[in-house]
Amino acid sequence: MRQTEKILRTAGIVAVFLAFFGNTGLVMAQQLPVWRHGVVKAKSDSGFVMMANRHGFDQKYGLKIETLEFNDGQLQVRALISGAVDSIESGVGEEIVAAGAGADVKIFGCSWPSPPQGVLAKIAIAVPQDLKGKTIATSAPGSFPDLLAHAILEKYGMTSSDVQFAGLGGDNDRYKALISGVVDAAVVSSEYLPVAPKGVHLLVSARDIMPNYMRWCFASTGKRLEERHAEAVSFMAAEIDALRYAVSHRDETVKLTREVVDSKPDDPRPEFMFDQVVDNKMIDPEISIPTDKIQWMQDLFLQTGSLRTKFDLAKMIDAEIRTKALAKIKN
Repeated sequence: MRQTEKILRTAGIVAVFLAFFGNTGLVMAQQLPVWRHGVVKAKSDSGFVMMANRHGFDQKYGLKIETLEFNDGQLQVRALISGAVDSIESGVGEEIVAAGAGADVKIFGCSWPSPPQGVLAKIAIAVPQDLKGKTIATSAPGSFPDLLAHAILEKYGMTSSDVQFAGLGGDNDRYKALISGVVDAAVVSSEYLPVAPKGVHLLVSARDIMPNYMRWCFASTGKRLEERHAEAVSFMAAEIDALRYAVSHRDETVKLTREVVDSKPDDPRPEFMFDQVVDNKMIDPEISIPTDKIQWMQDLFLQTGSLRTKFDLAKMIDAEIRTKALAKIKN
């Protein structure tokens, strides 16, 4: 009887201990400083993008990352400038154009040095030269789909007058136009390749036509990086740590992608995109800052007229955040 009472008494102490420290842990998690981060609307590679705040990497570095999704890079930049978010992972072009117009936009790391897009086309279009006289689904003038289409024409000795452009909204709109026969080719993410019907194939990959074109960089404002410097360093440390984990843990990254986009079990795109991204080094888990590519991007937008005047890119790059983040990861 005494032994039973002793066991019950011990169990009660343990229960109180766990309840107290469990609740304390919860309160601590709730009191972590919040870092609001804007990303592009979730796609079949979202396991990489969402890993930092879905697997506890943010809490590991003393933060709570809140991720907000936006339909495009322009909306992300507006949210950043307005103070609605602390950082964005968005199109480098939008960031450069905003900084060129005088906005306080600072790049402090680049996660996707290569775009996953390509041109899907009807099987009868066997080589890029076969696009002559055909209709290509792109997007607004100056957008990446538009720039890629023009780059292909230039590379293969054609001009814009050799084809017809169908300016459509997002990837899904362009993909539907292709498989329904409205257009002959479409600039879309390669995630549509494994679900494309017979008679549709990948004509060319963007990374082969525009190897210097970057997909996404992390950006904030100079003011925010100064005011929340330590938290910005912790945020970058969490993102680097998370991406290193993501590229080396296929099953968990794919699983997270499926959770984020709510994909069906038989949807092959999450696995396909993981392999495409990792095998072709489309993502940089070190989130480095390739200034040569950023310079190339500025020159491109000057050439196309999206950027009016050239400016000193060094003024929109903050490399210190990343340097300190790498040191923080080692500690």
